[in-house]
Order: sequence, then structure tokens, then C-alpha cells
Amino acid sequence: MVRHDLPESERFCANDGHALVEIGVEISEQLDVIPEQIRVIQHQRVKRACPCCDLGIKVTPAPPRIIPRGLFTESALAWIATGKYQFGMPLYRQAALLRRFGGDISANTIAASMVRVGQAVQPVINLLRDTLLDSDIIYGDETTLQVLKESGRRPQTTSYMWAQMNGSGPPVRLFSYAPGRGAKHAKEIYAGIRPGAVLITDGYELYNGLAIEHQLIHLGCWAHARRAVIKAEEAVPKALRTPQLTATRFVKLIGKLFAAESRSADWPSAQRQRLRRRYSARVLTAIENLLLEELPNVVPGSLLGKALHYLHGQWPKLVRYVENGDWPISTNPDENAIRPFVVSRKSFLFSTSVAGAKASANLYSIIETARANGIEPYRYLSWLFERLPLAQTADDYTALLPWNMPAAVL
Repeated sequence: MVRHDLPESERFCANDGHALVEIGVEISEQLDVIPEQIRVIQHQRVKRACPCCDLGIKVTPAPPRIIPRGLFTESALAWIATGKYQFGMPLYRQAALLRRFGGDISANTIAASMVRVGQAVQPVINLLRDTLLDSDIIYGDETTLQVLKESGRRPQTTSYMWAQMNGSGPPVRLFSYAPGRGAKHAKEIYAGIRPGAVLITDGYELYNGLAIEHQLIHLGCWAHARRAVIKAEEAVPKALRTPQLTATRFVKLIGKLFAAESRSADWPSAQRQRLRRRYSARVLTAIENLLLEELPNVVPGSLLGKALHYLHGQWPKLVRYVENGDWPISTNPDENAIRPFVVSRKSFLFSTSVAGAKASANLYSIIETARANGIEPYRYLSWLFERLPLAQTADDYTALLPWNMPAAVL
């Protein structure tokens, strides 16, 4: 609090000269920022010895740390991790920022610590994966990533970050690194998925084989279908766009499907399903009739032709969502979970090594899962990093999952 008062020479009444008395204060507020501070914590481990011989020397053991003999405290590691993986600040910028506060630490040193802490959280990642693969509804997608140093591959070769999230149970957001997006990698990432679960994806062909192999209910994504039609509509000059334009007619009809979902977002599942059967099913019939009418008339290689052929090929999976009020209409939630990674990728551009890519996948998973559970990531990471070295049993690790974090710590 900063108190401002009149100078002594002005504390009198201009009318009759009496001294002014205080009758209150007028309060205004400003937001101030206190820059981060770096401090060195010195750990002194007491040594004791027998005064009668040279054999009785004991040293107090070092406390367990997530990185044994590491340079950074657990809270510092959490600060760095959230800086990069939540707010998209590359490590070299964080190194420059730390230098402003007196910490002359190289980006390579910070990167090595992130790799080690990303590896240390693997037991928690394994439990998150078990939770996700046991869910009733799973979203799947993938996005590109460049890894500079990978055995047998050129630095320019495209790698992938696979993203998964669940639509039932405690929210889980899971990222997995793979050097490709082929069936071999998909089998590894989805190994253990529960038969009969719902899998919603875009039109990438390998997911069809995955669904057949694991006996999954495979749903298509209406957001991808709509996106293709909108792209065709936008290719037409504005002056020529009319309500009768084929692409515009599809966009309008698909928009009705999403409007129904928006309207029923907070409804009970049974009520939403009734809306889908009575209203959305009729819209789907209208879309199908228009599709069968226009498909023979479009050039397959045109934007509209590609959009309509995508619709036609995905149709059996696109219409299935109306069968159950809990089933999603699109993979938009999964794409929203990927977005922080995509935004951050524009800043850090690549991962230097496979170990770094896998550590990044783990830390993104931890942070996005914490956010999905309504938990502030820095607070959760600090709590997790402090307790992880003490965990020994499966129950110990289970207690460290985000939704098991004590309310008093939140």
C-alpha cells in the first residue's frame, strides 16, 4: 500500500483557515509485476564420526529427487516445463530470460533436464494410457514433428506426434511420438484398446483396419467433411456465390447438424439422442439425397469433387453418431487438445533427438491432462515432481494422477 497525503502547507481550509481533518481515503489500484527471482539452495548433509575409531563415519543420505544430483529444484523444473509446453517458450528464450535474473545456464543444460524429467514421469504416463485405452470413447489424430537426429533418417524426414483423448471417465490427453504414421505405429499406440469401444477419427485409411482388428465402433468426423466443402465454397468468387451453389447447400445442411449439437450440448444423453433421431436423422437424409444427386455431376479432381467423394466414402461412419446420445459428431475436442502443441511447434520448430521428442510427448500429456481436469499445470507439476521419487508401488503412482491430487494442494 502506498499512502499519498497533502503537503503540510495545503492542509488548511481556503475559506476560513481551519486545519483540515482526515475523513477518509479514495482508493485506486494498479497491477504491479515482481520479476522472477533465482536463488541457490544449499543442501548440507551432516557427517558424523566415531571419536574413538576411523570406521564409524556416517553421512546423512541425500533426499530423493526426480533428477538425482540435478541442477534444478522440482519447482524450477515445473516452471521450465510449463514455460515451454504450456506457453510455447523455446528453451533458448528461457535461458535468456534466466540470465536477466542472474542465472547463467545454457539452453543445452535446460534441455537435458527436460529430457530426464520427461523420462521420469513415464510411470504416470503408463497409467494415463491404461485409463484412456479402457475408456468407452476415444478420439484419435496425429500431427507432424521434425526430429533432427534420428538413426537412419535424414533431418528433413517428417515424424509424427499422435494425439489421443477420451470421451468418458477422468479426462486424459495423451501424446505419443512415432517416426511415421503407418499401421505399425498405430498398432503400438493403440495396443490394449478395449474391444467394442468407440473410436472417432478423420478419414485416414489405417484407422479402418485398426477398428476392424480391435472390433471398434468407428465414427467419422463431420468437422473434416464440413472443412472440405467450405474449402470448395471459398474457391468460388464471392460475386458468384448464391444459396443455390452446390457447396453452399452442403455447408448449410451440415451447419444444421452442428447447430443441433450446440443446442443439446448440456442435455442428458437420452434427450440428445431423441433430438438426433427426430431432427438430425432427417438432415442426414437430405444431405445424402443431395450427395447422390450431385456426385455424378462433379469433376473428381476439383475441390468440390474431392469434398463430395470424401463424404461418400466416409458416409457409413459419418451417420453412426445418431445411434447414441453420448457419441461425438467430430474430432474437434481432440484437435483443440493438439492446438497448444501446434502453436508451440511454430516457436521451437523441431526436437533435436528422439529422446527429446518422447520427453516432450510425455510432458505435453501431463500438462494437457492437468488442464482438462481443471488443475493449474505448474501447481500440479511441482506437486508431482516432488512426490514422484518417493513412489514405489502401483498404488503410489496411481495416487499421483491429476484427478487424485488433494484438494488442499489445488
